[in-house]
Amino acid sequence: MLDLLASAYPWTKSLHVVSVMSWMAGLFYLPRLFVYHSEQVGQDGTTHELFTTMERKLFKFIMNPAMISSWLFGLCLVFTPGIVDWTSVWPWTKAAGVIGMTWFHHWLGYRRKDFWNASNTRNGKTYRMMNEVPTLLMLVIVLSVIVKF
Repeated sequence: MLDLLASAYPWTKSLHVVSVMSWMAGLFYLPRLFVYHSEQVGQDGTTHELFTTMERKLFKFIMNPAMISSWLFGLCLVFTPGIVDWTSVWPWTKAAGVIGMTWFHHWLGYRRKDFWNASNTRNGKTYRMMNEVPTLLMLVIVLSVIVKF
């Protein structure tokens, strides 16, 4: 099994990068939709229905599969022999960043349901501030892997 992971390493790494890029796109875009939804649309009417449909499809059909594949290919990389030095700090900081990114993903999922149920209580400023979370976590993750501090 470990030989298979080692021989598949370039494919696994490539698919991991593509998955993460797709996931990040959704993590950046969904809070922006929430800003416009809360500031411009409100919680009723046809535009509200359009936004809730867009938010649901983005979350269910793009973000969830991208998160799952990011985790799947990432774990394959973790178990590939010679890739991760667990005595270093970087795998642990990356893991913390990925767990934080996963928490943010689920937080967005709960906020999506608030809009769906017309029970959102947060304003556009909150979503603008939360839109910075994936950027900060991305910095932690990328610096951990590239700089290996």
